Amino acid sequence: MSTPFYVSPQQAMADRAEFARKGIARGRSVVVLQYTDGIVFIAENPSRALHKVSEIYDRIAFAAVGKYNEFENLRIGGVRYADLRGYTYDRDDVTARGLANVYAQTLGTIFSSVGEKPYEVELIVAEVGADPSEDQIYRLPHDGSIVDEHGAVAVGGNSDQIGSYLDQRHRDGMTLAEALKLAVESLSRDNNGSDRQLTAEQLEVAVLDRTRPQQRKFKRILGRQLSRLLEEEGESGTTGKAAPATTTDDDDDLPELDEDV
Repeated sequence: MSTPFYVSPQQAMADRAEFARKGIARGRSVVVLQYTDGIVFIAENPSRALHKVSEIYDRIAFAAVGKYNEFENLRIGGVRYADLRGYTYDRDDVTARGLANVYAQTLGTIFSSVGEKPYEVELIVAEVGADPSEDQIYRLPHDGSIVDEHGAVAVGGNSDQIGSYLDQRHRDGMTLAEALKLAVESLSRDNNGSDRQLTAEQLEVAVLDRTRPQQRKFKRILGRQLSRLLEEEGESGTTGKAAPATTTDDDDDLPELDEDV
């Protein structure tokens, strides 16, 4: 009988982390920024069917990059957790902090298990408060750790470069148009420093708007509204370019369920 190769636990964890990071880096980036009336999510995503940004509960939203089937399973689990907790106790008991802890336990267990590969996903869980000081943004890497973020955060793709760009330019009290302008500028930057042009067809945009009178604060920005915001950017001399208000779905643009998005 052959003797199995020995791999130290440190090396095994390092190899699993490197595998997950490479998978996440292949996905297109997602940017989350605070603005004066809430939190805005901007993702580079040409698909109109497979969302990278979704609502979880009244004031809570979810964004992810990596393998679609993996983070979609996590999203569905988060919705079930929120619905059950809100029904069993009170709607106010459903918080982004509690949901982030649940995701951290799940990701941490999968990452440390030798029986399956680590999830190639990075998550953002955000909750909008009554005022900007009460907003919560949590980033969860592949290993289940929790990072409390403020102001702006980027995941996936060249997130380090995008995050540095955002940190230098994001400020408190930005309007939605200003935050969207900054996000598009950051996503337009390639690894080599050159700029691309992103249109409305390539963007998925949603907000948690604290000023909405209804209990549910999540809203997608698309069609004419998104085009108008991008037109405002163009008038201000930004790289954003307006797109037609109506678009057609193209099945060739839809990623497979296990593709990095």
